[in-house]
Amino acid sequence: MKRILITNDDGFESAGLEALIEAVSDLAEVIVVAPTIEKSASGHSLTLTRPLRFVELEKNFYKLDDGTPTDCIYLALNALFEVDQRPDLILSGINNGSNMGEDITYSGTVAGAMEGVLQGIPSVAFSQVYQGGKESLETQGYELAKKVAREVVMKIFEGEFPLGERKLLNINIPPVTIDECKGFRITKAGYRCYGNDAHPHLNPRGQKYYWIGLHPLAYKPSTDSQISDLEAIDQGYVSMTPIMLDLTSYEDLDRLEKWL
Repeated sequence: MKRILITNDDGFESAGLEALIEAVSDLAEVIVVAPTIEKSASGHSLTLTRPLRFVELEKNFYKLDDGTPTDCIYLALNALFEVDQRPDLILSGINNGSNMGEDITYSGTVAGAMEGVLQGIPSVAFSQVYQGGKESLETQGYELAKKVAREVVMKIFEGEFPLGERKLLNINIPPVTIDECKGFRITKAGYRCYGNDAHPHLNPRGQKYYWIGLHPLAYKPSTDSQISDLEAIDQGYVSMTPIMLDLTSYEDLDRLEKWL
């Protein structure tokens, strides 16, 4: 029987995590290792300054106290699985919110999949885009996201993972119903436009502190024929982006050599 390892940066009690488990639990043996608390925007970070502890909540379901999604995948693979019984697939999500454009460098969801492919296991990150506040997810739900996750996993198990070494699939689901969804688009990572969304406040002692807010999903339109993840979501498509971990700017190697 196939094995799937699942994590989620929104924490072990996330509704998105529950939805992903429901979507694929009959397709494979599912093992869950998720952070104790929300670790959104934790990036590809490992915890090196304090010990971590697995807490088994039920069979094949663990919270990692107090780890990141990267910790969850790294330690699960090296502590919970025998070498010959490692999972066939790693899934990260379903994230509450988008992970598109340069946001993938912040994303704990994408980082979980990054760690999976670094460890040599095919990995997919799923994120559900929503409109308005997070409370809108309560009415929007995850039905489309569950359908997408199930179809993707079945396709992988029926054939093969479509990418090479150290490459992952980053999938974003639009905030529409199953009937409204226009299908899949293969996309590039878009060009996000960021602004200042730091909110200053004063505590009761008069000391200033800040909350980092949420940026709108503003972006630059593509200037070539390849649609971006942000554009696909705006048009009502599921965005599927192949991501590689090699961040080298190859087109600049010669330029840098001449500059030096």
